Amino acid sequence: MQQKALTDYIFTSESVSEGHPDKICDRISDAILDHYLTHDPFSRVACETLVTTDSVVVAGEVRGPDSITKADIEEVARQAIKDIGYEQEGFNWKTVNVDIKLHKQSVDIAQGVDSAANKDEGAGDQGIMFGYACKETEAYMPAPLHYSHAILRSLAEARHSGACPELGPDAKSQVTLEYKNDKPVRALSVVVSTQHQDGYTQDDIREIVRPHVQAILPEGWMPSEEEFYVNPTGRFVIGGPVGDAGLTGRKIIVDTYGGAAPHGGGAFSGKDPTKVDRSAAYAARYLAKNVVASGYADGCTIQLSYAIGVSKPISVYLNTHGTGTAPESVIVKALQQLVDLSPRGIREHLKLNRPIYARTAAYGHFGREPEADGGFSWEKLDLVDQLQKIIG
Repeated sequence: MQQKALTDYIFTSESVSEGHPDKICDRISDAILDHYLTHDPFSRVACETLVTTDSVVVAGEVRGPDSITKADIEEVARQAIKDIGYEQEGFNWKTVNVDIKLHKQSVDIAQGVDSAANKDEGAGDQGIMFGYACKETEAYMPAPLHYSHAILRSLAEARHSGACPELGPDAKSQVTLEYKNDKPVRALSVVVSTQHQDGYTQDDIREIVRPHVQAILPEGWMPSEEEFYVNPTGRFVIGGPVGDAGLTGRKIIVDTYGGAAPHGGGAFSGKDPTKVDRSAAYAARYLAKNVVASGYADGCTIQLSYAIGVSKPISVYLNTHGTGTAPESVIVKALQQLVDLSPRGIREHLKLNRPIYARTAAYGHFGREPEADGGFSWEKLDLVDQLQKIIG
């Protein structure tokens, strides 16, 4: 006997700020990718970054203009750190040691990915990628992650503007929501840990953070005082890479759906759009969001799979979680009529060969507003009318 789906439950998601050590790495890797794409839109980049006290290491493989030097890449890394706001002892954009260890892309990989007279552009690797959308928020994102991101973005904006100079770049948030009949109804707890200057008490920071949380959560959702945790350890002065090392791609659940939907395993940052880890995950989100916005589901999960060097997807899977208003097979067929899901087709449809990636490195790759220069193109709802015409 099939078990009935749970409709009343508690769910938690977390976010981390742009100054979290792992997010510094994502930002540097994506800033380097943007630098290459600015000079050659068809550059190939797989860039990994490590940060620790007074040190940045950039490694990976690239194929792009020879005019881009190690000095150029070092300057890009320093500017990324400066933009985040690190001028602290132990990690300062001016004085940090930057070690560049990038090499040329493997010819074995290149021959599988490149198009030729008898083959289309192939996937840069095998793998499975997921996309998800739901009606919990106006951004078609799971509510716990949406609010976790928004709290940290609000704090970061206040720090950058000078409204909260006592805050540091490193921060985390976590939001726990209660669901009734599959809908979020209130926050049971909120956790915010934020780096701060010396001389401030836990209560001081709590009152600095409080209005940001109140402004983000829906009216009446603020948890009880006992469940509103700010800097639970009591002090958070030592932060960033001085407090903990960071690596590119270590916050993939923060980057995607906060655990509310599957993730294929591949990270995004530092990878050019021939890497389906990134581009196909964007395409899957794009399709899922348009399905939900079209009224064919309250929630939609899409999986795409690829083989290295092969252009067409090996499989396309769609699940509307019992909320669909049209057969899933019909929706899948309509989506494949509208979008070529080969790596080249995705890249061209979403116009991904542009320097639009550094901005994705913090506060999620999904649930963002499409931008005039093509940033977050996978968040557009431009398939809705066409889907409705095909499916009816």
